[in-house]
Amino acid sequence: MGRTYFVEEGIGQYLSSLSTKVQPYVTGLLIGQCSAQKDYVIRAVRTPAKEEQKEDINPSNLASIDEEWITTHASQVSRMLPGGLLVLGVFIITSPELSKDSQNALRKLIFSVEKSLTKRRLWKPAEEEVSERAGLQVCSATKKVVCRTYDIQDPKSSAKPADWKYQSALSASWLALHCTVNVNIHIPLLATSPNHDLEKNIKNGLNRWAKQIEDSVFLINGQVKDDDAELLEGQKKSRGNTQSSTQFSGVKVLTQLSQGSSHRSTATVQVCSGSINLKGAVKCRAYIHNNKPKVKEAIQALKRDIINTLSDRCEILFEDLIINEGPHKKDFEREYHVLPQRLFVPIAGSSVMLSDYRFGEEATGEIQERFVEMLDQSVEAEDINIAEEINTVGICPVTDNVDDTQQKQLTKATLLLKLQQNMGVVIAAAVAVFASIFSFNYFSD
Repeated sequence: MGRTYFVEEGIGQYLSSLSTKVQPYVTGLLIGQCSAQKDYVIRAVRTPAKEEQKEDINPSNLASIDEEWITTHASQVSRMLPGGLLVLGVFIITSPELSKDSQNALRKLIFSVEKSLTKRRLWKPAEEEVSERAGLQVCSATKKVVCRTYDIQDPKSSAKPADWKYQSALSASWLALHCTVNVNIHIPLLATSPNHDLEKNIKNGLNRWAKQIEDSVFLINGQVKDDDAELLEGQKKSRGNTQSSTQFSGVKVLTQLSQGSSHRSTATVQVCSGSINLKGAVKCRAYIHNNKPKVKEAIQALKRDIINTLSDRCEILFEDLIINEGPHKKDFEREYHVLPQRLFVPIAGSSVMLSDYRFGEEATGEIQERFVEMLDQSVEAEDINIAEEINTVGICPVTDNVDDTQQKQLTKATLLLKLQQNMGVVIAAAVAVFASIFSFNYFSD
């Protein structure tokens, strides 16, 4: 038996409106949430047209689909999703003449999009996690809908039929978890990295921090709950309420300060050209379906939002620096930059809010334009909720005239390190020598 997708009713109307446009095909993304029992689709977003395509003649066959443009759109959209939501499929609306080739096109797009999204992640999916993604085919003439799934972990997987069921007020009363995480991360820039390879250094530093988040303890409303317990256990669930309402759960994140005595730690001396310091408090949020969700589902969604939001912001900031200052800038001074601030925007008829980031000088109009372009959603200025204060990034270089000094410092540091590592042996030897001298003098008297 194939998977069942429960779909927000408004998506059917959205797809119908796209199918009336005079063009051979329209592509887009399906956004929602996977769970062991059911999958939920709460948004469909058409692929924005490229600037050069807006005045071009409409393409007449599926071979003209711009795979790179669609995967880029998927990466941008994934940045705007809070914890618990993901790009879980691709749709294509075609004329009857092109419907025969649409399944092959969908399959190719599904694997390309997933490959692009996986490359950016700092976390790995759990073994029991759903690995199927949806491909939705819609005929523009008959409005017939065909949904199939592909296993993204198996490149040779064949299509499986899936049910596509519309439901009103699907996400009107989803549960929300939120927390504030204080960040203070020091990332060394290795001297061996060519041209101050910021992306590689930051990814390595964030990977270590992401591991800490994965190993953290999460308190939901002040309590540690069993992973397999129901998130709503002991709480009354309201019935028959189709109005948009959010039930928030406050979460505290307890990170491990140090390893236990059973873990042996070693120090490493590295020659660095500088360092990056990330400091601030980031607001994190995750949404979970209200169909008997498990605690582990909710915590996993929040963990991923914590990791994603910091990683995405670093990515956005350094993309901006490369654009403005060039990728091969070498002689840089101590700099301080502001990480993009997180904001949230509501979805009409849903308790779920979408996310985005803005720089301090960015106008509200630019944010509104981005939501229209990326998510095909109009946003009122008063609905934009800036969630955070300013968070900073400090880039601290090491001066260039330190070759000899650096080598001396490295040698000195290495000697000190070796001395520290063998301190027990040194102290034992000193005690033995002292005892020998004392006993010699005592017996001589």
